[in-house]
Amino acid sequence: MNNLLLLIPIALFAGLVGLGAFLWSVRSGQYDDLDGDALRILDDDDEPLP
Repeated sequence: MNNLLLLIPIALFAGLVGLGAFLWSVRSGQYDDLDGDALRILDDDDEPLP
């Protein structure tokens, strides 16, 4: 029983830290363009050799 008194607040704190990190990443625009990076690798920017 004593372990639960320690583990529950630690779990709640870890959950709040994770939620805060997720909200920070959403607000900073990390999820704005999910398809851009996936399609950018297919774009060939190299100039052909003569």
